[in-house]
Amino acid sequence: MVEVPAVSPADLLLPAPAEDSAKVAARVAAAREIQSERFAKAGRPELRANAEAEGELLDEIAPLDPPARQLLERAAKHLHLTARSWHRVVRVARTVADLDGSEVVRKPQVAEALAFRRHAPRRG
Repeated sequence: MVEVPAVSPADLLLPAPAEDSAKVAARVAAAREIQSERFAKAGRPELRANAEAEGELLDEIAPLDPPARQLLERAAKHLHLTARSWHRVVRVARTVADLDGSEVVRKPQVAEALAFRRHAPRRG
């Protein structure tokens, strides 16, 4: 889940995004196909999404390049990530990498996954 703020009138005047809905849908379909093939190759054809991968399988399907691992380690210390949170970030980063067509999870994909983390609502 991602909290989405209201759109301001100024934002409504901005040009349309460069990638239209059909292109986004095609990238999502391609990412789902990549995931399906990856799980079948790993002997787990019953799995459908990265969100279902755990333990050794997650380590196998979501290799982090060294800069990505360093970023996640720093974030884990700074944000006091639990093991569960760490794995959740890796799963989301793997999905972002799939959408980008990347075999390896890279630093920008980990950064994006960290940005998607749910934060406590601000008060006042």
